[in-house]
Amino acid sequence: MQEPTDGDRARPNIVIIYADDLGWGDLGSFGADDLDTPAIDELARTGVRLDNWYSNSPVCSPSRASLLTGRYPAHAGVESILGGARRTVGLPPQRSLADELRDRGYATGVFGKWHLGVDPSSSPQRFGFDEHFGFLAGCVDYYSHIFYWGENDPVHDLWEGEEEVWRNGEYLTTLIAREAAAFVERNAGAPFLCFVPFNAPHYPLHAPEEYMLQFAHLPRDRQMMAAMIKAMDDGVAHIVATLERLGLRENTVVFVSSDNGPSIEDRNWLGGEEIAYAGGSAGGLRGYKGSLFEGGVRVPGIMSWPAGLPSGSVNSSVGVMMDLVPTLLDIVDGAGAGPARGPGSSPPDHDGVSLLDALAAGSAAEDRWVFWEYEGQLSGRCGDWKIVRDACESMGVPVAEPLALYNLRDDPTERDNRADSEPERLREMLAELERWAERVEGWRDPATRR
Repeated sequence: MQEPTDGDRARPNIVIIYADDLGWGDLGSFGADDLDTPAIDELARTGVRLDNWYSNSPVCSPSRASLLTGRYPAHAGVESILGGARRTVGLPPQRSLADELRDRGYATGVFGKWHLGVDPSSSPQRFGFDEHFGFLAGCVDYYSHIFYWGENDPVHDLWEGEEEVWRNGEYLTTLIAREAAAFVERNAGAPFLCFVPFNAPHYPLHAPEEYMLQFAHLPRDRQMMAAMIKAMDDGVAHIVATLERLGLRENTVVFVSSDNGPSIEDRNWLGGEEIAYAGGSAGGLRGYKGSLFEGGVRVPGIMSWPAGLPSGSVNSSVGVMMDLVPTLLDIVDGAGAGPARGPGSSPPDHDGVSLLDALAAGSAAEDRWVFWEYEGQLSGRCGDWKIVRDACESMGVPVAEPLALYNLRDDPTERDNRADSEPERLREMLAELERWAERVEGWRDPATRR
């Protein structure tokens, strides 16, 4: 291992744990009482639980684009789910979190699901990652690592860098965690970014028998979800234990979240059964994956950094995945790796803002507008109020609310439409939402996006 310099010791390592289709109600620290997630819950106990944390999109690819670029999905050039395992255009050229940190002397690695393009021009190595292990499409069989869905013929999709590798029979969740932990071990002497986008608990619904047996008392659908999430939690435990063994945990920022809410897609059906498997739990929130209601975009969020953030706190600041880039850069630059940008600031060309001051002080960040757009749905939140236009309950479901206004403090489940009782607020918020939608149209011109 490389010996760390004094400057390296000051700069925190960064580990990002990104689950796939994990719902608001799928962690013990967020209210689940039928699952077992001790490793992730311990990160919440030793860090900050983010109770108003959102994905930038209700589906996979756009949310990942926002996490890595600090931009709204349209600004990043990825608004919908990218294609399957054949070559498709992915994330357009632009700077990513990995680029920013590599320029600051960080080793960078990604382990798991990429889903930002399978063409070599969109590979992780083109976006600042030194190392890559995982798959490029949206999902694969957990044991054969083959993509079976859509109009594609079966395609094997497991890569180390740009070289195809074969690890037949190894459960992918466990394999991803081992590869991530090995990266931490190799780079313990210098600061690193370890991005771990697990594919769990996204379909196909596969879990080892040892995990299924732990939850044999649950109904079949919840048993499967509990088993898949437990395997992921054990993977997180392995990564954290590696940090602790190497003496790195105190000065490592560990962020945990999900790309969107739980899925009720037809592909979640089990064994040809005639009832749909609802995937995970939205914790009582309205909507699922594919919806701009809270259940589709509000996701668990945890940031644990023992050296710099309070332990066991809950923060109510509204945060969005695009805020992660400026927040992490604020942390790193404040530790001497570059110029500090100031509290609440946004780096050039980023749409997110740094939440570091609010998280460190245990206070709420200043109210601001945040917006969502997906497949004709529009939504925006400012303070306690949220407006939705043409929102669906889930993917492929007809519009449920042509226009609605909710007070999320009083009505987090979005059942009380206040549009009629708050006409002036509705008018003002709709005008703001439509102005933002005009910006989205501008971003669709690549010249404007850059």
